[in-house]
Amino acid sequence: MTPFPLGRPARIAVLASGRGTNLEALMAAFPQGHPLGEVVLVLSDNPEALALRRAEARGVEAVALPWRGRRAFEEGALALLEARGIDLVALAGFMRLLSPRFVDPWYGRLLNLHPSLLPDYPGLEVHRRVLEAGEAWTGSTVHFVDRGMDTGPILLQARVPVLPTDTPEALEARVLKREYRLYPKALRLVLLGYGFPPGEGVRALVGEAAWARFQALPLKARPFHLLALGFLLWAGKARLAPQAFLGRGGPWAQGAFLFARLVAEDDPLLREELRGLPEEVRRAVEEALFRVESPL
Repeated sequence: MTPFPLGRPARIAVLASGRGTNLEALMAAFPQGHPLGEVVLVLSDNPEALALRRAEARGVEAVALPWRGRRAFEEGALALLEARGIDLVALAGFMRLLSPRFVDPWYGRLLNLHPSLLPDYPGLEVHRRVLEAGEAWTGSTVHFVDRGMDTGPILLQARVPVLPTDTPEALEARVLKREYRLYPKALRLVLLGYGFPPGEGVRALVGEAAWARFQALPLKARPFHLLALGFLLWAGKARLAPQAFLGRGGPWAQGAFLFARLVAEDDPLLREELRGLPEEVRRAVEEALFRVESPL
């Protein structure tokens, strides 16, 4: 289902087109020598992108591949990713839609960050559209990239409140601050083996009844099941996965879903429930949460 963890630091590449503020957060979270992974390459379709200067300032290889059409860019990028031995690719403000030729071989190892709670508000001008709709909440989504625009399986989301006094610029600034923590956490989930997209491996593990129930869930609910599954696999409780997906499975299943929810949002009520679980389960959940939240 996932090639991670690798047993060595992953080599991470970031594609960026503009300012590179989320790139900065990723480089700070995964510097040279980090045991989980290192940002070793930054690619941009824009030779003037500030993201390239940010990478150079941190001693990270920065390469401009000027956009001369999708095919030419993708050929150059794919060749460079292979030459540098890249394991994981993160899009951070990369403003181009990648073709299946690029996406398919990287599926499950290619992430994007979008400034809304997908599947709501895909595309551009998100903050203006959120304000015009009168939403009380917005947020950001890290998702696996598929062939569509902002349509890939959700990995992790974070909510951000919307104030009546907000401008699009003020809302963007608030969302960005949340993203600086969200994106590195999402990468840690993948690199630790907790986060992966749904696929035939998941289907085979949980069985047809549980898979059908999973497929019927709203898109925003599915990530919690996948993260719970990742926890059960890590804890050596894969046999409980079918029951967990069907809403059963006892304390280990409950602990798995508490892990999934607490990774997304540290809720005091859920923390209280966690303390009520059997000690073995509670300790396992707390250890998993610590691994994901720890910067090292």
